[in-house]
Amino acid sequence: MPEVLVAGAGPVGLTLAIALARGGIHVRVVDKRAAPGRLPKMERCNARTMENFRRFGLADAIRAAGLDGDVPMDVFICLQDLTGRPLVHHEYPSVNRLKAAYRAVRDGSCPAEPSQVISQYTLEPLLRAAADALPCARVDFGHELTAFAQDEHGVTATITRADGTAESVRAAYLVGCDGAGSTVRRGLGVALRGESRLEMRQALFASDELYARIPAGRGRHYHFADRLSSYLVVQDDTRRFSLHATGLAETEMPALFERRVGFPIAYRTEYLGTWRQRLMVADRYRDRRVLLAGDAVHLMIPAGGLGMNTGHADAVDLAWKLTGTLRGWAGPGLLDAYEAERRPVGIRNVGASRRATLGRVAWRSLWCPQITEPGAEGEAARAALAERADREQRLSNDLLGIELGYRYLDSPIIAHDDGPAPDPDGFAYEPTTAPGARLPHVWLDDGGAVQDMLGAEYTMLRVGAGGDFSALAKAFARLGAPFRCCDVPSADAAAVYGHPFVLLRPDLHVAWRGSAPPSDMDGLAALVTGWKEG
Repeated sequence: MPEVLVAGAGPVGLTLAIALARGGIHVRVVDKRAAPGRLPKMERCNARTMENFRRFGLADAIRAAGLDGDVPMDVFICLQDLTGRPLVHHEYPSVNRLKAAYRAVRDGSCPAEPSQVISQYTLEPLLRAAADALPCARVDFGHELTAFAQDEHGVTATITRADGTAESVRAAYLVGCDGAGSTVRRGLGVALRGESRLEMRQALFASDELYARIPAGRGRHYHFADRLSSYLVVQDDTRRFSLHATGLAETEMPALFERRVGFPIAYRTEYLGTWRQRLMVADRYRDRRVLLAGDAVHLMIPAGGLGMNTGHADAVDLAWKLTGTLRGWAGPGLLDAYEAERRPVGIRNVGASRRATLGRVAWRSLWCPQITEPGAEGEAARAALAERADREQRLSNDLLGIELGYRYLDSPIIAHDDGPAPDPDGFAYEPTTAPGARLPHVWLDDGGAVQDMLGAEYTMLRVGAGGDFSALAKAFARLGAPFRCCDVPSADAAAVYGHPFVLLRPDLHVAWRGSAPPSDMDGLAALVTGWKEG
């Protein structure tokens, strides 16, 4: 019998399964699809997601499967097609260039890992293989969760196989990672609220020759200044291209692709479909023993690339809380804090996606038929659009603060203080150890990342100072919670962290910080493990 049943084997559900199974929790994932999907959907694991995958031991495999590390990630805004001089060209370094640049940064302002372009159809099989390699995880495609009921002690679910037969599965907890149309969310009667915007056509094309021949330059996104809001996304193998546009029928997308390329190429069409831009958040993330994560509770427009990455962070947060609850060391407040922490981040990230989307709308609103014409009027139209796009398009790509800077501001399991802290909603990242924040990255004296020395326990970092935390260790031990002290062998840590003592949770978010050991060590241990109200 699984301890946790997960509905949905997309990147979020598989991340949750891996995180749980690595901690010894027996987890079963079911998905009604016969196999992992073949649509791009998400295209990028952001820096925070890659830091987590580094901790899972998967970062190198993901990079090997994704976009080549020497390919630049530039963004272009083109007038009509790929042949002319771009109106706007934003340069973004390749992964390998970013890695080299990050090595020289010592102030905590850069992550341990750059982002990685990888299409969902590439990432899902890789994560499935990682889950299958863990003895505590089981992943079943062709198995649909069709009904469930919960009681005081667990959840009983009906799983219907592809051949129509059904089985009853009992688990302590059920997690719905089953997407926008979530069966689990609907079964709970939880509503998604927000706004719907444009209906978009999507097409996936394959061409072995296009990428090497693009006259505008090599990059990952090509937007076009047209009335169709069209843009072309280079997929991770640089042989597939996802085209999005509005105002056309699906069958018109191949012809649009040919026009936007602007020169003859050999290609094939692999998919034609429709999706709608939505900015929505669920009313609740939990109902007793049933929880929700990923697109089941928040829907974002791809501008900013926050959708899957926010769901990934949901899974990482939920995994350690479920582990503590199932292993008996967590108080009831720990799992209660899942919604208190993650729903505000969902609302925040939907807001960031809206801001990025409105940035695109702002420059696209300057399109006019004269923009392609020669002469003064055309020149003025092109210049006006380019000037605004140069500023507004950056909101979709320069958002490291949204990716790294989120904090659990009202969490009941964090010892908040009144110290200065940067704006948690800022698009630029400022490192901070304010309680609730992600621990800023520093390089260790041996060249490793600080995250490399941290495990799945609560950790008291001692940064250039001694301190007796034996009483705190005993307090955690009485609760049965994992804990250790750790000195940080880094010449940069003291300046970056600003406090000699920093208590981390298993997810590497700051639970407490101080200039001296805490006066009430029993109370602190009880607070951060969910046994005491903050």
